[in-house]
Amino acid sequence: QVQLVESGGGSVQAGGSLRLSCAASGYRWSRYCMGWFRQAPGKEREGVAAIDSDGITSYADSVKGRFTISQDNAKNTLYLQMNSLKPEDTAMYYCAVRGDSFYCSAGRPWYTYSGQGTQVTVSS
Repeated sequence: QVQLVESGGGSVQAGGSLRLSCAASGYRWSRYCMGWFRQAPGKEREGVAAIDSDGITSYADSVKGRFTISQDNAKNTLYLQMNSLKPEDTAMYYCAVRGDSFYCSAGRPWYTYSGQGTQVTVSS
């Protein structure tokens, strides 16, 4: 059973930083696409960043240069380092995964499994 557990969310002031973590378990795929997407109340899901099994990364234009996605395969953990946070980054952030790496892109936030989410709130 695939499980994804996010942590690291919180409240920060604009310009601050947070690092989200996602502990993954329950799968052993040689090819995969993992990523982070976010959703604010009343807004559509927005893909933030993605990384595939080859380590190729992708970012939404809105976070490029500020956010960094990475993975620690030994710990089965996905990270999202968020710097220079803005109030518009406020949302629930979700970690997600699917068992193939085709078209793995931040712009395609469609995954098979996702976690419960962690709230990020950025005040001005």
